Amino acid sequence: MTTTKTTFARRSVLQLGAAALATPALMRTAWAQDKFVCKIAHSEAIGSPFTNAFDKWTTMLNERSEGRIDAQHFPASQLGGLAQLLEMSRIGTIQVTAAGPDSEEAIAPEIAATAGAPGFIYKNEAHVDAVLQGDIGREISQIAREKTGVEFIAYGEVGFRHLLTKVPVTDLASLQGVKLRVPEVRIWVDFWKTLGANPTPLPYSEQYSALSTGVIDGLDSDYFSVLGFKWHEQAKYILPTYHWFLPKAIRMNAAWLDSLPADLQELCRASAKEAFEEQRTINRAGADQALEDLKSAGCIVNPFPAAEKAKWEEKSAGLFDEFGATSPETAAMIAKIRALG
Repeated sequence: MTTTKTTFARRSVLQLGAAALATPALMRTAWAQDKFVCKIAHSEAIGSPFTNAFDKWTTMLNERSEGRIDAQHFPASQLGGLAQLLEMSRIGTIQVTAAGPDSEEAIAPEIAATAGAPGFIYKNEAHVDAVLQGDIGREISQIAREKTGVEFIAYGEVGFRHLLTKVPVTDLASLQGVKLRVPEVRIWVDFWKTLGANPTPLPYSEQYSALSTGVIDGLDSDYFSVLGFKWHEQAKYILPTYHWFLPKAIRMNAAWLDSLPADLQELCRASAKEAFEEQRTINRAGADQALEDLKSAGCIVNPFPAAEKAKWEEKSAGLFDEFGATSPETAAMIAKIRALG
C-alpha cells in the first residue's frame, strides 16, 4: 500500500513538473498567435502619393509581423472627416491617421509652428528635413504623446504652397486687393492681410466653383493639387512663392502602441519611417513633374526673385512674434526652427 502511494506521488510530481515546463512554451505560442488590429484611416485621396504610401506601409506591417498585426487601410475619409479621425485616433477607436501638426494648435500651439505658421518659416526642403527628421521632430512627437495621446511615428508631406491666380501676380504691388481663398484659420487670414491681399476663408471643396464664379481671384496650393483638382482650368498664373510648407504627421495612438510587444513597437516605428521617407522623395519629384504638366497645360509661371521674396518675408515677419505670443513654448519652437534655416 505504501509502495502504491509512493509511486502515485512520484507520478504526480513528474506530471506537475512537466506541466510547469510546458507552460512557458504554451504561453509563447499563445502570445505569438495574438493579433493586434491596426485601423489606418485618413482623408487623403485614393491614388495620391500619400495614400500609396499608406498602402505600402499596410502591407509592410502585415507581412513583417507575420500576421501578428492585422493592418487595415481606410483612405479617402471612409471612416469620417479629418476632425472625426483626429478624435478617433486620440481615443483609440482607430490606431492611425495623418494630419498636419497645425491641427493641434488649440492643444499644443508649439507643435503647430512646425506646420509652417505663420509663413516663410521654412527656407527649402533641406530645412524641412533638418527640423522634422531631427531633434525637433522627436520633440514634437513627445509633446503630442503627452498632450494628445498620439505619437508622431513618422512624417510625410504635401509640400510647399504657391500662388495660382486669374491675373498675374509678380510682386507686392500686384498682390494688393487680390481675393485669395485661405483655410478657415486665423493665422492665414492675418498672413495675407499683412501682405495686402484680400483673404477669403472658404472650405477646400469650394475652390473650383469660387474661381469660376469670381468669388476669388486665386488661391495658394501645392502643384500636385492644382493639377489634380483642375484649378488651372480657371486660373493660369503661377507665382512660386514657397511661402508655406505642409508636413503631415503619421499619428499612432500611444496607448495602443505601448500595448504591443517591444519588437512590434519597433516594427511600427521603423516601417513607418521607411514608407514615408519614400513618400517624401516621390512627392518632391511629383511636384516638379506637376509643374511641368501645368506649363504644358498653358499655365504661365512668373519669376519670384530672391529680392522680391525678401520683401514679402520682411513685411510678414511680425507675425512670428504674434504667433509666438501664444505661449513661451511656441516662441521657443519658432526660434529653434528658424535657427536651423
